[in-house]
Amino acid sequence: MANSVRVAAVQMTSMDNIAANFATCSRLVKEAAAAGAKMVCFPESFSYVGSNDVNTVKIGEPLDGPIMKGYCSLARESKLWLSLGGFQERGSDDEHLRNTHVLIDDVGNIRSTYSKIHMFDVDIPGGAVYKESSFTEPGKDIIAADSPLGRVGLTVCYDMRFPGLYEQLRFNHEAQVLLIPAAFTKVTGQAHWEILLRARAIETQCYVIAAAQAGKHNENRESYGDTLIIDPWGTIVGRLSDRLSTGITVADIDFSLIDSVRAKMPIAKQRKPFEFQK
Repeated sequence: MANSVRVAAVQMTSMDNIAANFATCSRLVKEAAAAGAKMVCFPESFSYVGSNDVNTVKIGEPLDGPIMKGYCSLARESKLWLSLGGFQERGSDDEHLRNTHVLIDDVGNIRSTYSKIHMFDVDIPGGAVYKESSFTEPGKDIIAADSPLGRVGLTVCYDMRFPGLYEQLRFNHEAQVLLIPAAFTKVTGQAHWEILLRARAIETQCYVIAAAQAGKHNENRESYGDTLIIDPWGTIVGRLSDRLSTGITVADIDFSLIDSVRAKMPIAKQRKPFEFQK
Protein backbone atom coordinates (compact mmCIF):
# COMPACT_ATOMS: atom_id res chain seq x y z
CA MET A 1 0.00 0.00 0.00
CA ALA A 2 1.22 3.51 -0.82
CA ASN A 3 2.04 5.73 2.16
CA SER A 4 -0.83 8.06 1.33
CA VAL A 5 -3.88 8.21 -0.93
CA ARG A 6 -6.08 11.13 -1.92
CA VAL A 7 -9.79 11.26 -1.15
CA ALA A 8 -12.45 13.73 -2.23
CA ALA A 9 -15.49 14.61 -0.11
CA VAL A 10 -18.54 16.12 -1.79
CA GLN A 11 -20.85 18.91 -0.69
CA MET A 12 -24.09 19.32 -2.64
CA THR A 13 -27.76 20.29 -2.45
CA SER A 14 -29.77 17.33 -3.71
CA MET A 15 -33.31 17.94 -4.97
CA ASP A 16 -36.32 15.82 -5.94
CA ASN A 17 -34.84 15.27 -9.41
CA ILE A 18 -32.85 12.05 -9.76
CA ALA A 19 -31.40 12.95 -13.17
CA ALA A 20 -30.27 16.42 -12.09
CA ASN A 21 -28.63 15.02 -8.95
CA PHE A 22 -26.82 12.40 -11.03
CA ALA A 23 -25.54 15.12 -13.36
CA THR A 24 -24.15 17.02 -10.36
CA CYS A 25 -22.52 13.88 -9.00
CA SER A 26 -20.98 13.10 -12.39
CA ARG A 27 -19.49 16.59 -12.65
CA LEU A 28 -18.02 16.35 -9.15
CA VAL A 29 -16.53 12.94 -9.88
CA LYS A 30 -14.69 14.47 -12.85
CA GLU A 31 -13.36 17.22 -10.57
CA ALA A 32 -12.20 14.62 -8.06
CA ALA A 33 -10.47 12.56 -10.75
CA ALA A 34 -8.66 15.67 -12.02
CA ALA A 35 -7.53 16.37 -8.44
CA GLY A 36 -5.97 12.90 -8.17
CA ALA A 37 -8.51 11.32 -5.83
CA LYS A 38 -8.91 7.53 -5.69
CA MET A 39 -12.25 7.63 -3.88
CA VAL A 40 -15.13 10.12 -3.86
CA CYS A 41 -17.41 10.30 -0.81
CA PHE A 42 -20.95 11.58 -1.34
CA PRO A 43 -23.40 12.78 1.33
CA GLU A 44 -26.53 11.12 2.61
CA SER A 45 -29.46 11.25 0.14
CA PHE A 46 -27.06 12.09 -2.71
CA SER A 47 -29.47 10.76 -5.37
CA TYR A 48 -32.73 12.26 -4.08
CA VAL A 49 -34.17 14.58 -1.43
CA GLY A 50 -37.96 14.73 -1.51
CA SER A 51 -40.38 17.26 -0.09
CA ASN A 52 -42.04 14.61 2.07
CA ASP A 53 -41.60 11.06 3.32
CA VAL A 54 -44.26 9.61 1.01
CA ASN A 55 -42.44 10.74 -2.12
CA THR A 56 -39.14 9.52 -0.70
CA VAL A 57 -40.52 6.02 -0.12
CA LYS A 58 -41.99 5.95 -3.63
CA ILE A 59 -38.62 6.37 -5.32
CA GLY A 60 -36.98 3.57 -3.31
CA GLU A 61 -35.24 0.96 -5.45
CA PRO A 62 -33.31 -2.26 -4.92
CA LEU A 63 -29.52 -2.12 -5.22
CA ASP A 64 -29.73 -3.66 -8.70
CA GLY A 65 -32.22 -1.02 -9.87
CA PRO A 66 -31.53 1.68 -12.48
CA ILE A 67 -30.43 4.40 -10.03
CA MET A 68 -27.62 2.39 -8.46
CA LYS A 69 -26.68 0.86 -11.81
CA GLY A 70 -26.09 4.40 -13.03
CA TYR A 71 -23.69 5.11 -10.17
CA CYS A 72 -21.92 1.78 -10.71
CA SER A 73 -21.36 2.83 -14.32
CA LEU A 74 -20.08 6.22 -13.13
CA ALA A 75 -17.52 4.50 -10.89
CA ARG A 76 -16.42 2.19 -13.70
CA GLU A 77 -16.12 4.96 -16.29
CA SER A 78 -14.22 7.27 -13.93
CA LYS A 79 -12.08 4.41 -12.50
CA LEU A 80 -12.78 5.72 -8.99
CA TRP A 81 -14.24 4.17 -5.87
CA LEU A 82 -17.48 5.79 -4.69
CA SER A 83 -18.87 6.02 -1.17
CA LEU A 84 -22.59 6.62 -1.63
CA GLY A 85 -24.02 7.48 1.75
CA GLY A 86 -27.72 7.21 2.39
CA PHE A 87 -29.27 5.58 -0.67
CA GLN A 88 -33.02 5.03 -0.53
CA GLU A 89 -32.97 1.25 -0.83
CA ARG A 90 -36.37 -0.40 -1.08
CA GLY A 91 -37.36 -2.03 2.21
CA SER A 92 -39.22 -5.21 3.04
CA ASP A 93 -42.58 -3.67 2.06
CA ASP A 94 -43.95 -0.76 0.02
CA GLU A 95 -44.06 1.56 3.03
CA HIS A 96 -40.43 1.30 4.16
CA LEU A 97 -36.89 2.00 2.97
CA ARG A 98 -33.44 1.20 4.20
CA ASN A 99 -31.05 4.14 4.51
CA THR A 100 -28.11 2.37 2.90
CA HIS A 101 -24.46 3.36 2.54
CA VAL A 102 -23.12 1.73 -0.63
CA LEU A 103 -19.41 1.28 -1.38
CA ILE A 104 -18.60 0.79 -5.09
CA ASP A 105 -15.16 -0.12 -6.45
CA ASP A 106 -13.38 1.33 -9.48
CA VAL A 107 -14.72 -1.32 -11.86
CA GLY A 108 -18.32 -0.66 -10.86
CA ASN A 109 -18.95 -3.50 -8.42
CA ILE A 110 -20.74 -3.02 -5.11
CA ARG A 111 -18.14 -4.04 -2.52
CA SER A 112 -20.11 -3.45 0.67
CA THR A 113 -23.35 -2.03 2.03
CA TYR A 114 -24.40 -0.76 5.45
CA SER A 115 -27.95 0.01 6.56
CA LYS A 116 -28.18 2.90 9.01
CA ILE A 117 -28.70 1.58 12.53
CA HIS A 118 -29.75 4.67 14.49
CA MET A 119 -33.02 6.30 13.43
CA PHE A 120 -33.40 10.09 13.55
CA ASP A 121 -36.53 10.38 15.70
CA VAL A 122 -36.07 13.83 17.17
CA ASP A 123 -38.07 16.90 18.19
CA ILE A 124 -35.52 19.66 17.59
CA PRO A 125 -35.84 22.64 19.94
CA GLY A 126 -37.00 25.56 17.84
CA GLY A 127 -37.12 23.34 14.77
CA ALA A 128 -39.03 20.53 13.11
CA VAL A 129 -40.06 17.10 14.33
CA TYR A 130 -38.47 14.13 12.56
CA LYS A 131 -39.42 10.46 12.74
CA GLU A 132 -37.20 8.48 10.40
CA SER A 133 -38.37 5.19 11.89
CA SER A 134 -41.87 5.75 10.50
CA PHE A 135 -40.65 4.95 6.99
CA THR A 136 -37.16 3.46 7.44
CA GLU A 137 -36.09 0.02 8.64
CA PRO A 138 -33.01 0.17 10.88
CA GLY A 139 -30.01 -1.97 10.10
CA LYS A 140 -28.43 -4.38 12.58
CA ASP A 141 -24.90 -5.03 11.32
CA ILE A 142 -21.68 -3.08 11.87
CA ILE A 143 -19.78 -2.92 8.58
CA ALA A 144 -16.16 -2.20 7.69
CA ALA A 145 -14.52 -2.89 4.33
CA ASP A 146 -11.12 -2.72 2.64
CA SER A 147 -10.65 0.09 0.12
CA PRO A 148 -7.93 2.32 -1.38
CA LEU A 149 -8.25 4.38 1.81
CA GLY A 150 -7.38 1.35 3.91
CA ARG A 151 -10.05 -0.17 6.13
CA VAL A 152 -13.15 2.04 6.14
CA GLY A 153 -16.04 2.00 8.60
CA LEU A 154 -19.44 2.67 7.04
CA THR A 155 -21.98 4.79 8.94
CA VAL A 156 -24.65 7.42 8.17
CA CYS A 157 -25.42 10.82 9.73
CA TYR A 158 -27.25 10.37 13.09
CA ASP A 159 -25.02 7.38 13.84
CA MET A 160 -22.33 9.89 14.78
CA ARG A 161 -24.05 10.60 18.10
CA PHE A 162 -23.41 7.03 19.26
CA PRO A 163 -19.68 6.65 19.98
CA GLY A 164 -19.99 2.96 20.80
CA LEU A 165 -20.53 2.21 17.11
CA TYR A 166 -17.25 3.92 16.21
CA GLU A 167 -15.40 2.18 19.03
CA GLN A 168 -16.59 -1.13 17.56
CA LEU A 169 -15.42 -0.09 14.10
CA ARG A 170 -11.97 0.89 15.36
CA PHE A 171 -11.22 -1.73 17.99
CA ASN A 172 -13.18 -4.75 16.70
CA HIS A 173 -13.22 -4.11 12.93
CA GLU A 174 -9.79 -2.39 12.58
CA ALA A 175 -11.08 0.72 10.79
CA GLN A 176 -8.57 3.37 9.79
CA VAL A 177 -11.07 5.76 8.19
CA LEU A 178 -14.64 6.48 9.29
CA LEU A 179 -17.13 7.51 6.61
CA ILE A 180 -19.99 9.67 7.95
CA PRO A 181 -22.12 10.96 5.07
CA ALA A 182 -24.86 13.25 6.35
CA ALA A 183 -27.80 15.55 5.74
CA PHE A 184 -27.54 17.33 9.11
CA THR A 185 -30.21 19.84 10.06
CA LYS A 186 -29.25 23.51 10.30
CA VAL A 187 -30.09 23.81 14.02
CA THR A 188 -28.19 20.71 15.14
CA GLY A 189 -25.38 21.42 12.70
CA GLN A 190 -24.69 24.84 14.15
CA ALA A 191 -24.53 23.34 17.63
CA HIS A 192 -22.86 19.95 17.21
CA TRP A 193 -21.59 19.07 13.70
CA GLU A 194 -17.89 19.88 13.92
CA ILE A 195 -17.37 18.98 17.56
CA LEU A 196 -18.98 15.55 17.21
CA LEU A 197 -16.96 14.71 14.11
CA ARG A 198 -13.67 15.81 15.64
CA ALA A 199 -14.49 13.81 18.77
CA ARG A 200 -15.10 10.65 16.71
CA ALA A 201 -11.72 11.15 15.01
CA ILE A 202 -9.82 11.80 18.24
CA GLU A 203 -11.31 8.98 20.30
CA THR A 204 -10.80 6.36 17.57
CA GLN A 205 -7.54 7.74 16.09
CA CYS A 206 -9.10 7.44 12.64
CA TYR A 207 -9.58 9.80 9.75
CA VAL A 208 -13.17 11.00 9.50
CA ILE A 209 -14.71 11.90 6.15
CA ALA A 210 -18.04 13.70 6.51
CA ALA A 211 -19.62 14.56 3.16
CA ALA A 212 -22.59 16.84 3.74
CA GLN A 213 -25.81 18.03 2.15
CA ALA A 214 -25.98 21.82 2.18
CA GLY A 215 -28.61 24.55 1.88
CA LYS A 216 -32.29 24.59 0.92
CA HIS A 217 -33.59 21.46 -0.79
CA ASN A 218 -37.22 22.59 -0.75
CA GLU A 219 -39.57 24.61 1.45
CA ASN A 220 -39.54 21.90 4.12
CA ARG A 221 -35.90 20.86 4.22
CA GLU A 222 -32.60 22.62 4.82
CA SER A 223 -29.20 21.06 5.54
CA TYR A 224 -26.27 22.53 7.43
CA GLY A 225 -23.44 21.72 5.02
CA ASP A 226 -19.77 22.10 6.07
CA THR A 227 -18.20 19.00 4.51
CA LEU A 228 -15.11 18.02 6.52
CA ILE A 229 -12.11 15.71 6.37
CA ILE A 230 -10.46 15.28 9.79
CA ASP A 231 -7.21 13.50 10.63
CA PRO A 232 -6.61 11.09 13.56
CA TRP A 233 -5.33 13.92 15.77
CA GLY A 234 -8.58 15.81 15.29
CA THR A 235 -7.18 18.39 12.87
CA ILE A 236 -9.40 19.51 9.99
CA VAL A 237 -7.43 18.82 6.80
CA GLY A 238 -10.21 19.31 4.25
CA ARG A 239 -13.05 21.86 4.19
CA LEU A 240 -14.87 23.88 1.55
CA SER A 241 -14.46 27.63 1.97
CA ASP A 242 -18.24 28.09 1.67
CA ARG A 243 -20.38 25.95 3.98
CA LEU A 244 -23.31 26.01 1.53
CA SER A 245 -21.55 25.67 -1.83
CA THR A 246 -21.57 22.68 -4.17
CA GLY A 247 -18.11 21.24 -4.71
CA ILE A 248 -15.39 18.97 -3.36
CA THR A 249 -12.63 19.16 -0.81
CA VAL A 250 -9.63 16.85 -1.08
CA ALA A 251 -7.07 15.57 1.40
CA ASP A 252 -4.45 12.84 1.57
CA ILE A 253 -5.04 9.90 3.90
CA ASP A 254 -1.59 9.51 5.47
CA PHE A 255 -1.20 5.96 6.76
CA SER A 256 2.05 6.82 8.56
CA LEU A 257 0.17 9.48 10.54
CA ILE A 258 -2.42 6.92 11.63
CA ASP A 259 0.34 4.59 12.78
CA SER A 260 2.23 7.40 14.53
CA VAL A 261 -0.77 8.70 16.47
CA ARG A 262 -1.71 5.19 17.56
CA ALA A 263 1.86 4.30 18.58
CA LYS A 264 2.38 7.44 20.65
CA MET A 265 -0.98 7.13 22.42
CA PRO A 266 -1.72 3.37 22.50
CA ILE A 267 -5.35 3.45 23.60
CA ALA A 268 -6.09 0.13 21.87
CA LYS A 269 -3.81 -1.58 24.40
CA GLN A 270 -4.81 0.55 27.37
CA ARG A 271 -8.60 0.48 27.12
CA LYS A 272 -10.38 -1.66 29.68
CA PRO A 273 -12.63 -4.58 28.74
CA PHE A 274 -16.34 -3.90 28.49
CA GLU A 275 -16.97 -5.91 31.68
CA PHE A 276 -14.90 -3.35 33.58
CA GLN A 277 -16.97 -0.48 32.21
CA LYS A 278 -20.16 -2.13 33.42
